[in-house]
Amino acid sequence: MEACVKARMRANWSSAILVCGKCSKKLGGGFGAAGGTPLAKALRQAAGLKKGRKAAAGVVAVKCLGVCPKRAVTVIDGRNPGEWLIVRAGADVASVSRQLGLTAQA
Repeated sequence: MEACVKARMRANWSSAILVCGKCSKKLGGGFGAAGGTPLAKALRQAAGLKKGRKAAAGVVAVKCLGVCPKRAVTVIDGRNPGEWLIVRAGADVASVSRQLGLTAQA
């Protein structure tokens, strides 16, 4: 059976970071100055990234990853899918961003 690919789209991403949306929702945010920002949004802000395919890297909230740690969020770095990160609520987002290889964009 033939693949049904009609078109391809280019993205400027150098990496893709997958953040568990269910974990983030359970925390009610848990990151940022007031502790109310979801991790995906906080990582994009810390790295100066925009949303979408034209950003330098992709930080995407996905459905449940099935790990469900207490008071933490599961994160997968697409460049290293064999090692998942568990990010505790209130963790230093700048440090997590550096660990994931997301750097502030000029």
